[in-house]
Amino acid sequence: MLIALLQLAVGLVILSAGGHYLVRGATAIALLARVSVTVVALTVVAMGTSIPELAVSFTAAARGSTDIAYSNLIGSSIFNIGAILGVAALIAVIPVQRQTVRVEYPIMLIASIAVLLLARDGLVDRVEGVALVVGLGLFVSYTVYLARRGVPSATEEMSLDREAKRTAHLKQGARHAWGINTGLVLLGCVALVAGANLVVAGAVTGAEIIGVEERIIGLTVIAMGTSLPELATCVAATRQNEPEIALGNVIGSNIFNLFAILGITASAFTVPVHERSLALDNWVLLGFTLALFPMMWLGRKRISRFDGVLLLTAFVAYMSYVVITR
Repeated sequence: MLIALLQLAVGLVILSAGGHYLVRGATAIALLARVSVTVVALTVVAMGTSIPELAVSFTAAARGSTDIAYSNLIGSSIFNIGAILGVAALIAVIPVQRQTVRVEYPIMLIASIAVLLLARDGLVDRVEGVALVVGLGLFVSYTVYLARRGVPSATEEMSLDREAKRTAHLKQGARHAWGINTGLVLLGCVALVAGANLVVAGAVTGAEIIGVEERIIGLTVIAMGTSLPELATCVAATRQNEPEIALGNVIGSNIFNLFAILGITASAFTVPVHERSLALDNWVLLGFTLALFPMMWLGRKRISRFDGVLLLTAFVAYMSYVVITR
């Protein structure tokens, strides 16, 4: 059991480091190539925090542990809304941007409903996986189009600029060598592969030893572990007086989880869906997604500390139920 725990812990650390260096290198290369800061923030930075989940789910599916592959992305999406957004709202009231209400939240809701419908027959096949990837491409293209077409406010532009430069570890006017950042991207890829293999191996071994389903390991330990980049980003942004980044990061991460991670994984390997995921987990994710509706839409345009308490309470209740009824 100790070896399995060590594999999980070390694998999660390597995953986090790999994702960090991959995003750092890719963002720096994009900025050096004179790609718009807004475009970089909406693509590379937004996708970056979901890379550990992608690595774990794809590796798990390749090894035949499809329950881990599916429950990881569902559990991570639930953790993003219930725990991460809940914690961020407790630190500071989160204002809601107009584009988040009009574009990003509806897309996340559509993605949650789409996954629920696609999985209703007990599996997500390759054709459905490709459809999800196409959906992601349309979302990214439309988001970038809106960003380039519209004129962001000074506050939004400054936030995007700080987020991109912070992720890239660039100082104003600095130029990083292409070779160094290409090396960071390659290093990140290698670390992601190694970390994902350790996490999956540790999870499978641990599940066998303690006699629980791989689904539960994926929903709890792995989902929370792979969501640490989102948690760190949201807490840092909130404490630095940029709480609006927290909401955008959570919604963007969930969109990438459901479209990209499930889409890419299912495009390569048909993903069976556990009956408990069909009866419970998918509906819980949809419930958390719908719970944001009154918080964001009913005239307040903010997520309050009371909302944060509700989200955290609901998340703890769900996790407790999953563990107790294992």
